[in-house]
Amino acid sequence: MYVAEEYGMFDSLGVDVRLVRYTAHMDCDTALQRERVDGMITDLVRVKRLEEQGVQLDVVTATNAYWQLLTNRNARIVSLKHLDDKMLAMTRFSATALLADRAVRMGGLTPERVFRIQINDVGIRLRMIENNSMDAMLLTEPQATAARLGKHRVLMDTRKQDICLGAVAFRAEVLEDKMRKKQVDIFLKAYNMACDTINKNGITTYKALIASYCNVGESVVDSIPKDLRFAHAAPPRKKDIELAESWLNRQ
Repeated sequence: MYVAEEYGMFDSLGVDVRLVRYTAHMDCDTALQRERVDGMITDLVRVKRLEEQGVQLDVVTATNAYWQLLTNRNARIVSLKHLDDKMLAMTRFSATALLADRAVRMGGLTPERVFRIQINDVGIRLRMIENNSMDAMLLTEPQATAARLGKHRVLMDTRKQDICLGAVAFRAEVLEDKMRKKQVDIFLKAYNMACDTINKNGITTYKALIASYCNVGESVVDSIPKDLRFAHAAPPRKKDIELAESWLNRQ
């Protein structure tokens, strides 16, 4: 999204896109519910949660977002079973909450023995592992790379579990308007152009942009996995939708 905006891809195709930045999923939800924005980058759990609350959404594409569960290097947590009696940062009713529950089950732990702490701002969440005030947390890129550079240990990675929960969703009423639906289609065309450009040039080509927008050092961007690729817009998989729905039904 940032590449498409900064390099004029939206403008070149004649679509007016204005990116509004938030550091917490809940703030994105509020902006969407109050119709301050038309769409948002989110995850499938939050999409289904908003739909339960009466907000009609259309997911226009899945994303390649992945989450890693990282543990504080000073906490001596070397396996998921060691999360017992530890604090785990996440956001309620989101992909991170689903994944936190999954980690607890994989570790064979009693749910009440792992203290799920709601830390919505991803920047604050990262700082809490850096200053040793949190035992474990779930992060996406580039914050996950920043934590790994700090020698914090990765115990779970959604890519290895074939879980893809990232999504871009728009309010359904936006897509019901023919003119606005056309604008969303053009938006997705620019999105695909940006994916191709990043895949061709490599993500480190845009390290100044990422550092600025995501509040991490350029050295962090240099350390993001070189095999990170961005796929063209495509609907989410049925298995990922069902995973989000089944988890929410148990809450």
